[in-house]
Amino acid sequence: MNDSIRQPIPPFTQETATQKVRAAENAWNTRNSENIALAYTIDSLWRNRADFLQGRTAIEEFLAQKWAKERDYRLIKELWAFHDARIAVRFAYEWHDDSGSWFRSYGNENWEFDINGLMKRRIASINDLPISEAERKFHWPLGIRPDNHPGLSDIGL
Repeated sequence: MNDSIRQPIPPFTQETATQKVRAAENAWNTRNSENIALAYTIDSLWRNRADFLQGRTAIEEFLAQKWAKERDYRLIKELWAFHDARIAVRFAYEWHDDSGSWFRSYGNENWEFDINGLMKRRIASINDLPISEAERKFHWPLGIRPDNHPGLSDIGL
């Protein structure tokens, strides 16, 4: 696979922006940091909460550390808006720490892509909400969310 082009490419339409968001969600739900990093430009710039990163290597290392802490991670992303080479996304994910405490993390991401569909900038704002195990809403087996599982708007998030 040529990792220098990631379909769909900008300028985005409603359909292609939605496809890009679902592809990102699916990739993140695999928790394969090496593969996920290939969706970003070599020098991609990130702000994730208060962390500032640059480049695929830093992204890959960051994600590996993230999923070492955030266990049984399940994510849903939803398209918020798009224009030309930019997409805005809202998301929620559920996870637990090593003590078994559950959290739902909510956030927004702003994405900017190069002409080959690789993300060159990601700006993420995220808040964590402690939840009980009974309050969990994401119950599919680890991995990609099944197509028949409701999205964020469908479950009132």
